[in-house]
Amino acid sequence: MAVRPYWKGYLKLSLVTCPVEMMPATSENEKVRFHTLNRETQNRVVSHYVDSVTGKEVKDEDEVKGYQRGENDYIMLEDEELENVALDSTKTIDISTFTPRDSVEWIWLDTPYYLSPNDPVGQEAFSVIRDAMEAQDMVGISRLVISGRERAVMLEPRGKGIVLWTLRYGDEVRDEDTYFAGIDDDETADSEMMPLVQQLIKKQTQHWNPKMVIDPVQDRLLDIIATKKKAMKKPAKAKPPAPGKAAPNNVINIMDALKKSVAAESRSGK
Repeated sequence: MAVRPYWKGYLKLSLVTCPVEMMPATSENEKVRFHTLNRETQNRVVSHYVDSVTGKEVKDEDEVKGYQRGENDYIMLEDEELENVALDSTKTIDISTFTPRDSVEWIWLDTPYYLSPNDPVGQEAFSVIRDAMEAQDMVGISRLVISGRERAVMLEPRGKGIVLWTLRYGDEVRDEDTYFAGIDDDETADSEMMPLVQQLIKKQTQHWNPKMVIDPVQDRLLDIIATKKKAMKKPAKAKPPAPGKAAPNNVINIMDALKKSVAAESRSGK
């Protein structure tokens, strides 16, 4: 079944324009999803907005966005006012700036989309923009309205197409120095430990494979669901640990652990 484009519009660089379409590069369709049910009736539970003071349900046409400026004091903004903000980027990705690819750190990248030509006539213009960026190892910076919100985006050449990344805004990225401040600047790696860690890294190095990031929780959930479908009864409760059995001590010597790890890796022949 063909997947419908998430967005259609135009890619523009100066006077060069071509029609393009955008598709999400990732999907969560395979994730196990749940509905909230009423245990007694097994009917689905639905949510409604209610007035926090009167407790009465609020109709859709009476819902309005509000910016709080004080206690119980709001500035109301109508949908039309919000929709009229930055409409220029609703249907056109106008590349305004280029920057070296390696200058954009991973922490700024948010959500990836695949961008491709939407018309055979526009493929040449699309290819020229893509190849020119790739030849100079550059990415394009632009803006685009997605789901009613204008986002900064980065366009990165990838194979025959372009990956469009939405970017986080400056106030969304926290300063790393705040969180790394407690790490001692004078702390250096132990000269005896370093070779052991490097040896472990070398032995455990593999080429990237998507199976490295499988979600075991999904598999367990599917197993539970399959069991319930088959037996239509609750799974047996896990047995409590035997009385008097002490919990394992997780405090170990780092050097001993490294030596044991290296020895185990050597015995396994990895």
